[in-house]
Amino acid sequence: MSVLVTLVKKIWCIKRYIILIATPILLSPIFFSLPPQEGKCLFVVLLMAFYWCTEALPLAVTAMLPIVLFPFMGILPSSKVCPQYFLDTNFLFLSGLLMAAAIEEWNLHRRIALKVLMLVGVQPARLILGMMMTTAFLSMWLSNTASTAMMLPIANAILKSLFGERFDEKKGKKGSDSNPASFQEKGLHPVSTELQMLTSMEEKELAEKVEISNDMHKDMAKERAYQNRIWKAFLISIPYSASIGGTATLTGTAPNLILLGQLKSFFPGCDVVNFGSWFVFAFPLMVIFLVIGWLWISILHGVISLRCKRKKKSEIRVEAEAKAKEVIAEDYRKLGPTIFAEKAVFFFFCLFAILLFTRDPKFIPGWASAFNTGFTSDAVTGITISVILFFFPSEKPSLSWWFDMKAPNTENKPLLSWKKAQDTVPWNIILLLGGGFAMAKGCEVSGLSTWIGGRLQPLEGLHPALAVLLVTILIASFTEFASNTATIIVFLPVLSELAIRLKVNPLYLMIPGTVGCSYAFMLPVSTPPNSIAFSTGHLLVKDMAKTGLLMNLMGVLLLSLAMNTWASSIFGLSIFPDWVNLQPHNVTALATYNMTTGG
Repeated sequence: MSVLVTLVKKIWCIKRYIILIATPILLSPIFFSLPPQEGKCLFVVLLMAFYWCTEALPLAVTAMLPIVLFPFMGILPSSKVCPQYFLDTNFLFLSGLLMAAAIEEWNLHRRIALKVLMLVGVQPARLILGMMMTTAFLSMWLSNTASTAMMLPIANAILKSLFGERFDEKKGKKGSDSNPASFQEKGLHPVSTELQMLTSMEEKELAEKVEISNDMHKDMAKERAYQNRIWKAFLISIPYSASIGGTATLTGTAPNLILLGQLKSFFPGCDVVNFGSWFVFAFPLMVIFLVIGWLWISILHGVISLRCKRKKKSEIRVEAEAKAKEVIAEDYRKLGPTIFAEKAVFFFFCLFAILLFTRDPKFIPGWASAFNTGFTSDAVTGITISVILFFFPSEKPSLSWWFDMKAPNTENKPLLSWKKAQDTVPWNIILLLGGGFAMAKGCEVSGLSTWIGGRLQPLEGLHPALAVLLVTILIASFTEFASNTATIIVFLPVLSELAIRLKVNPLYLMIPGTVGCSYAFMLPVSTPPNSIAFSTGHLLVKDMAKTGLLMNLMGVLLLSLAMNTWASSIFGLSIFPDWVNLQPHNVTALATYNMTTGG
């Protein structure tokens, strides 16, 4: 028996190599069952999808496989593949990351967070709402992972002021010293040893309940149970709001930009999706989901009571809330007065947002109309502001410095240095975006998209509203176990062809698919923010599953509602657009559709 166990362990150690070698062998029959070009491209797509799901190779390395496989297999020449890795969509994403780096460099995000918490008050329900609002806002501009890693230490400090060092006493210094800010977005799933921790944490929780019931006064036991629920509500609300907030802007999360890039590849004539139109659609959805999510988390964890009878606060609770208020105010005072660099970064941040919104708002001519049509894009706007950050001084220029011979002759530091950009920008995500665009280009040129469309013929009778619901449920479920970026790269070509088969606007299916892949709330491995919150040691898998199940369901229903109401007028979803007919393979698919339906 011991020999068998040892053999299994050895096989487990080399599982990466087994997956790398076995997957191409298992997929090789595809070459013989499909037409040559379509078969080759489908082989590459499935190989990359499997490697992404299993992480047999780093995600960014898998994303570079089209550079190797497409030219060797005769699908695309390297001169057509390599440019896909640096489209203007990638530069829009890069500009958002550089702006986020400048905000982090001067602690502007922390000042905004603490100011919001001071305004909302220190009652637990208000604090959770304040945390969720702040995290969601930051996640619109920073990465979801960075927003979560920044907010969790703030939440930790507030909770300790509310409830003392309870968790430190019971769980040792290890719990208090864990700093989620140390997590870096080097991959999409920076999961710690959750499975190993799970059993021990459940045993600790049972031990705590016994200790409370035996050794503490009845009122104190109730207070401790209340504190435990509040602690979990705080920790679980932050990653959820980061995932929701990231959907509100095109640069907020990678899947949004993948949608934009693949639209330009499949439908070059589609110009209805830009920073401004996406914000008008996604921001109201984010706000509604955030409020409903806050109510659900607060009610589930006992932060808000549904009973009409209002209970008087205990002295312990009143004292704890006063202490928490002092902690927030003290943290804000430690930041000191607002310096010139913070004001400058805030100004450029506002300018960045305003220029993106007003470039081409559709309902009125934007500033881009002053230039040659098609010459400016959101990427031009973003990179323009980003370049300024690298030379704009972080200290207020003074004329007196020129005439003061005793003044120190030191170089004025810019708002953003290249070293800071190198350290903070997740370059692997940019490669991952490029891999998605290269895959889409391969599907288009090889005819795989048309082949997929032909296989979707049985779904032609499906009602479009039902199709939206099913698509969102499928993708939201799939992304619980796989990277949301990899998920949307694989699904978007299928959704575009399904929309053509249903003879509806492709955006009607592609947008809910894109947003739905950010609605992953049930498991620690679903998203990096979930993993970071789980790694604090105060959450169990069952806590996330119980809270996240209804969050997933609410997200799907709200997204379906949005697509059939305000999104329809923003993106013109009620009509079949002319820009679909611009692509030859789409014309073929539509002709086939019309012949079979007599249309």
